[in-house]
Amino acid sequence: MKVGSGTILPKLFVTWPHQVTIGEKCSLEPNISFKYDGVWKKELSIRIGNNVFIGAGCEFNIRKGITVGDNSLIASGCKFIDHDHGILPNKLFRDQAGLEIPIEIGEDVWLGCNVVVLKGVEIGAGSIVAAGAVVTKSIPSYEIWAGIPAKKIGERK
Repeated sequence: MKVGSGTILPKLFVTWPHQVTIGEKCSLEPNISFKYDGVWKKELSIRIGNNVFIGAGCEFNIRKGITVGDNSLIASGCKFIDHDHGILPNKLFRDQAGLEIPIEIGEDVWLGCNVVVLKGVEIGAGSIVAAGAVVTKSIPSYEIWAGIPAKKIGERK
């Protein structure tokens, strides 16, 4: 696991440390899970920028990849899942391949407590996502979103 200078690391859960990089001057709270949910590979899957805050109990459940931009704030309990399961009726869910699409979090993004970000989502720079939202589609820069599923409720002007 590559960790930049000045970063504070508490007790974490990490399945494959070599797939995680965390930038400089980041602050992480306890019980964060960096889980690569797939077969071993040598490439990076979880990229956290510089000066990022990640609250207690966040879960990064990743197969393809996630990037978190510099200066972003991720409150406690957030979850990031970049994959799902197939839904054919004649096969067990566990036996079906689902879509795997990376997640991109821009710079200076603020995610409230317990936000869930699903596969393929891009959250633009300077955006805010309200506590408890479930983000199923991409959010342009400097917008404010809330709800289940998350919808635009405002803009940062």
